[in-house]
Amino acid sequence: MSLSAESGLAPPRSDYDLHDVRFIGAVGGRYALVERKQSGAKKAPVYACRLCSVSTRNAVVVGPVVGKQGEGVTAHFDAFGILRGQISRQLPSGFVMDLSLSSEARDKLGRKISWHKKRVYEQVEDRREFKRVQLRDPRTIITLADGTQVPCFVIDVSQSGIALSAQTQPPIGTPLAVGKLVGRVVRYLDIGFAVKFLALQDLETIEALIVPAKLTPITAEDGETG
Repeated sequence: MSLSAESGLAPPRSDYDLHDVRFIGAVGGRYALVERKQSGAKKAPVYACRLCSVSTRNAVVVGPVVGKQGEGVTAHFDAFGILRGQISRQLPSGFVMDLSLSSEARDKLGRKISWHKKRVYEQVEDRREFKRVQLRDPRTIITLADGTQVPCFVIDVSQSGIALSAQTQPPIGTPLAVGKLVGRVVRYLDIGFAVKFLALQDLETIEALIVPAKLTPITAEDGETG
């Protein structure tokens, strides 16, 4: 009989168990494609993103700029910290990122994932209590006055406006359409820009007006590697 059995204590969780854990759910964050430094800049541009799923091996990320296979990525999520790695597969509006971790860091991430799963699944969140909400699908397209269309990532939205992250930043005051809603750029953010709608919107129906119907769904299964 083992010591654990004699003492009545559960055996310690193995490294395999920690490395096999996965969280599936939306987590907001930011990322940079580290090799894409702009002329004269010390760092690559940083964009908002949403984590669809994460394990100790890879992560599925949706964002406004899709990197190339093999390109280096640095991402940050409050629940999991800084994650570094390379893009192993492109998705319609994101990518699968293979994580570069030491054995110790992989164990640490496994514990963070396990803790976050427990915290999320034991807490029921009522989004109606919040003035700003995240959409189920954070992808959309903005249309400028000259007809130019630009893919965008929705950071969050309220009845009066929306925060976006994209590869371009229109000048303050620029009129544009976010999906079917019209507004103007009112300010810049660290990872994007804010648009004020011309009229207040109903949060219950706003997603249908913002997100185009023909976008290809991205699922957590895109990150499964077996």
